[in-house]
Amino acid sequence: MSATSSIFDQDLPRTEANYAALSPLSFIERSAEVYPNRLAVVHGDLRRSWAEVFTRCRQLASALQQRGIGKGDTVAVMLPNTPPMVEAHFGIPVTGAVLNALNTRLDAETIAFMLDHGEAKVVIVDPEFAGIMQKALSLRKSSTPLLVIDVEDALYTGPLQRIGSISYDEFLASGDAGFAWQLPADEWDAIALNYTSGTTGNPKGVVYHHRGAALNAVSNILEWDMPKHSVYLWTLPMFHCNGWCFPWTVAARAGVNVCLRRVEAKAIFDAIRQHGVTHYCAAPIVHSVLVNAPDAMKQGLPAGVKAMVAGAAPPASMIEGMEALGFELTHVYGLTEVYGPATVCAKQDGWEALDIGERARLNARQGVRYHLERDVRVLDSLTLQPVPPDGETMGEIMFKGNIAMKGYLKNAKATEESFAGGWFHSGDLAVMYPDGYIKIKDRSKDIIISGGENISSIEVEDVLYRHPDVLAAAVVARADAKWGETPCAFVELKAGATCTEQDIVAHCKKHLAGFKVPRAVVFGELPKTSTGKIQKFELRKQAGSAAAIDV
Repeated sequence: MSATSSIFDQDLPRTEANYAALSPLSFIERSAEVYPNRLAVVHGDLRRSWAEVFTRCRQLASALQQRGIGKGDTVAVMLPNTPPMVEAHFGIPVTGAVLNALNTRLDAETIAFMLDHGEAKVVIVDPEFAGIMQKALSLRKSSTPLLVIDVEDALYTGPLQRIGSISYDEFLASGDAGFAWQLPADEWDAIALNYTSGTTGNPKGVVYHHRGAALNAVSNILEWDMPKHSVYLWTLPMFHCNGWCFPWTVAARAGVNVCLRRVEAKAIFDAIRQHGVTHYCAAPIVHSVLVNAPDAMKQGLPAGVKAMVAGAAPPASMIEGMEALGFELTHVYGLTEVYGPATVCAKQDGWEALDIGERARLNARQGVRYHLERDVRVLDSLTLQPVPPDGETMGEIMFKGNIAMKGYLKNAKATEESFAGGWFHSGDLAVMYPDGYIKIKDRSKDIIISGGENISSIEVEDVLYRHPDVLAAAVVARADAKWGETPCAFVELKAGATCTEQDIVAHCKKHLAGFKVPRAVVFGELPKTSTGKIQKFELRKQAGSAAAIDV
């Protein structure tokens, strides 16, 4: 017996009988077997059961395999939240190929880079994005031919433009409905490729593995206590961290995917009423749109809809607004590199009895680790030692465990740096509270250093959101001859509001130390990404020309 073995290693082999690799692809197989006739997909007048969706996924896999697609090949898709996007999350990776869900808001040059960098061999395109995809294909530097597949959608009403050699339904029809559903032998195999929204240079390709995707999908169930047959509304783009792994989560619960081509307040409210939606996820801006929608749109909503918000901390006005709608709001936090949400602000007994201000303060925290994430800590970026849990000492949020990417595609240096010291470095600066909950103070690049003092842009933004006229707000550094940097506030007002720069400054003075008060205020619609995040890099460009005001 070797020094490292024990009696529990003797004659106890790991075999196919007692070990199987984790993969979220097993979830749809089970739902189709156990609940074949349960509703799986809703899209306009279209209804499909889990048995029907599973058959279509097998046909997609078979058709891809017949055209030589297999392990390690990349299949890109440029689709809105429609049934083919759901099918792509199963039919593509079961061949061993890797799903690359492209951001539908990107320019042709960036799409061309992603197709080349990811070495895509197939691309499936919705008609809404045919024009931008055709341009992207013309800009590719690679000479490798691409099979382009055109999707047809009855709910698309724009101009039709075929750029592929075959339609999606024709492609599926060529596949075998009896395709053998083989899960990967190695759960470390890549399942998806997602590109970060780079603000400078080319975006980085984040590679997910089957193990992480399966565990995060299950964690979603645990954090939300999602029951069987939940009705999930697709307000969150499935191209964003694979919809935070919810295509696989919904399959695990044999739930209902209520598809949504466009994220609009009326469409969301109508879908919730019509289909009995129980869960949805969205960026803060989407929740704000719902809260601030006309009262007539909100009539007849069912109580108890569970909403998940990630990104900026939900301000008190959003929490109050969601409660008025009868919705239950859960705050999560994560990054592309950790499969979307990887921490949750788990609510404790007694919080509901607190006043709205205190509830907003508690719920604004990023919280604690997801169930199946090994560890999340706030560490000193240099020493990797934990910061004291005093709610004041800042460090960097770092993750460890299965719900972390394999690494950055073709970028060994960035991968090594991001995993230095055995932790994934998020780049987000935060504090740890005595109860073990973390709270982001800023991105390292977003801290404003004014006269030697650190100013958290998030802290200033939290105050701005407390103003009743503010719909959206962002704060960035503005160069200042005397102080080095001062806060510059960009504010998007609610419809009909007549707030002035002086009103904003006076409001901030009530809640902030003088040096933290914005020295410039700019009104207007804020630039946002396709997932609703405010694009601070665009605002930094504008901050230099913003006029200073007397504070």
